[in-house]
Amino acid sequence: MNEHDTRDGAMTGVDPGRLDDQQLMKELETIHRTRHDTLLHGSDDALRAHNERMAQLEGEWLRRNPRRPVAAGRTREGARERVGGEAATPGTPAT
Repeated sequence: MNEHDTRDGAMTGVDPGRLDDQQLMKELETIHRTRHDTLLHGSDDALRAHNERMAQLEGEWLRRNPRRPVAAGRTREGARERVGGEAATPGTPAT
């Protein structure tokens, strides 16, 4: 049995909904690790496929983890605090 889905004859990978949590995390780690190289050196088709697959995997992870912990430093307020209360974007007043 072929666990990989296909579209227009091209392999698209296993449906993220069929992966267990450990497999999903491994797929996410792999796709994030290869992202930069694909962006810089991949063909348009490779980048399009990478974008689609990453969106599928990340969407599934977010669906499974709707209450994931958010680091305070990764919020707008936290970013402002890191730069001493100044706006993170030039020209934007700090609140």
